[in-house]
Amino acid sequence: MMRQLYLCLGYASLGLGVIGIFLPVLPTTPFILLAVWFFARSNPALAERLYSHPRFGHLLTAWRDQRAIPRRAKITALSMLAVSYGLILWLSESDILPVVLAIIMGGVALYIATRPPPRDGLQNRIPEA
Repeated sequence: MMRQLYLCLGYASLGLGVIGIFLPVLPTTPFILLAVWFFARSNPALAERLYSHPRFGHLLTAWRDQRAIPRRAKITALSMLAVSYGLILWLSESDILPVVLAIIMGGVALYIATRPPPRDGLQNRIPEA
């Protein structure tokens, strides 16, 4: 029963992650990490397919094995957070929304910035977009 639930949640997370590639409001990375976690518990072959993906596999493996984020991925993530927050400041008419999002996005940025780089040469292996 739990295996089927994890499998369904894995597919749902993967689907949301793929949608997040095209929708700037929906984050991709957390959903892909969730998908690989659910697949590892329900269908290890699907998890292995994600870990061996030519574009994203090394990022997932670095996270799984070392809780590490390559420098280029950090720069991209932090830049996108800054651009998103700038758009929020520019477009928001609310006084409280930018404050709340500054706290949330600042916490996320701090977490990303403090993750170590991979130790095994994965630092510059992020493929070009």
